Amino acid sequence: MKLFLLFRLGADHYALDAAEVAEVLPLTRQKQVPGAPAWVAGMMERRGQPVPVIDLPALATGVPAALRTSTRTVLVHYRHRGTAAPRLLGLRLESATQMLRCPAESFVDSGIAGASPRYLGPVRHDARGLVQWVRIDALLPDEIHAMLFADTSGDPA
Repeated sequence: MKLFLLFRLGADHYALDAAEVAEVLPLTRQKQVPGAPAWVAGMMERRGQPVPVIDLPALATGVPAALRTSTRTVLVHYRHRGTAAPRLLGLRLESATQMLRCPAESFVDSGIAGASPRYLGPVRHDARGLVQWVRIDALLPDEIHAMLFADTSGDPA
């Protein structure tokens, strides 16, 4: 059995693998990132480290997350395209207040290819309707990943 954090995009239900969730926080305030797309909510500080935050509803639907008590900032372990070292990434999510425990195998291929964003994974049907698994490692396009996670491992110029 696998544990998932459920959230909503509009009327639809989505799930994140709870093993990839570092922390669920109340809605937090962020510093803007000039020049970033509108769905980049900004940067926040967590335990002395800057953490980029994206507004997942704005990315997926073009409509920013509603500022409700059930809207959360969810910190996830983000590995861009499977890179070894995870970084913290904040996700602004609506209705991120429930968990789902089910076999990972209960999610099946959606059958939609090409038109669907690469971060949308398999689906599962339950009493809520279809629940779609969101793949954290595929959330950010390469250019936005490079903007938000600049390589600081090199020597200073």
